[in-house]
Amino acid sequence: MEYKIQANKLQLYYGNTLALKKISIDVIKNTVLALIGPSGCGKSTFLKSINRMNDLIDSVKIDGEVLLDGSNIYHPDTDVVMLRKRIGMVFQRPNPFPMSIYDNIAYGPRIHGLKNKAKLDELVEKSLKGAALWGEVKDRLSSSAMGMSGGQQQRLCIARLLAVEPEVLLMDEPCSALDPISTMKIEELVTELKNQYTIIMVTHNMQQAARVSDYTAFFLNGELVEHDKTDAIFTRPQDKRTEDYITGRFG
Repeated sequence: MEYKIQANKLQLYYGNTLALKKISIDVIKNTVLALIGPSGCGKSTFLKSINRMNDLIDSVKIDGEVLLDGSNIYHPDTDVVMLRKRIGMVFQRPNPFPMSIYDNIAYGPRIHGLKNKAKLDELVEKSLKGAALWGEVKDRLSSSAMGMSGGQQQRLCIARLLAVEPEVLLMDEPCSALDPISTMKIEELVTELKNQYTIIMVTHNMQQAARVSDYTAFFLNGELVEHDKTDAIFTRPQDKRTEDYITGRFG
């Protein structure tokens, strides 16, 4: 069993507010981990700690460590730009750049130094295929990404991530703004992508967590209450608070 991400006693403060309380969790390579729990319980904060997006907030203080392949990402020598290349993120609402579909995908590789047109063409095609979008857009790559549907835009954002060849995909409620058919496509995509990537996904949707994840972690008030195989969390939770949440008694 190979761990891709390991958090050890991770604590995060916003000013004087303790938002994450000694979170320790191991994420197995090439699996999908769902993070569930009520709003404001620390799921997204934890997710953003894994690629240091919380660094962008002035009042944040972090203790503990997060390991990527055994190396602490909070070590002073960490190259944060390279870290975010290895650990990409998709947000709640699709955020395509106001440029063509092609340029959205080519943007990251160009920043990282890829200028060869033939190689860019190949990478754009590969990334769009990886996001199950190539068939829908291959004849309009020069069209603006802003003209795509919401579901297509979200898959474009996933393709944009894949183009910089990450190892871990972080997804913060990637389907919350989408219709049921687009949601189904994203869920199918997640199931396919875990063959190549390690995926951590925040979701409010219990059924979605049950459908797509291998493991589930339940957060409450900044604390990791329980973490187990998804089937175990949903059918025989060990903690009464987990049971109360998944049966709808609160949240």
